[in-house]
Amino acid sequence: MKNKEVAENGLKLIPKAEIYVEYIINLIIKLPRTEKFSIGTEYKQSMYKMLSEIMYLNKMDKTNNNTVIIVLNKIDSLLMAQRIYLRIMVKNKWIDKKKFDVAMRLIYEIGKILGGLIKYYAKNIKK
Repeated sequence: MKNKEVAENGLKLIPKAEIYVEYIINLIIKLPRTEKFSIGTEYKQSMYKMLSEIMYLNKMDKTNNNTVIIVLNKIDSLLMAQRIYLRIMVKNKWIDKKKFDVAMRLIYEIGKILGGLIKYYAKNIKK
């Protein structure tokens, strides 16, 4: 990639996602038993799909900006679903406000990187 900042953002996304997934897995383990196997399972599947898309993004050819934007938007939509899962958990008092805030901060950091990448690739679409 020509743009050093975008190259760094792409590399930063993977470790940020790893930290986030590790935190959420520990959070899910501590959920009440019934919720661990319902919303916890849905949350984990969403996170693993997000990780898969990030790895795919890391490997894909970045010359087709439209395809890159599609993958970035998939990752972003998975993050939105995860935000909703967190809100449900805190609303039902399955997690406390502090854990919710930490998880949302981690999602925010990933979302910020994604937003930058989406802007970069959207600006550079070949017409």
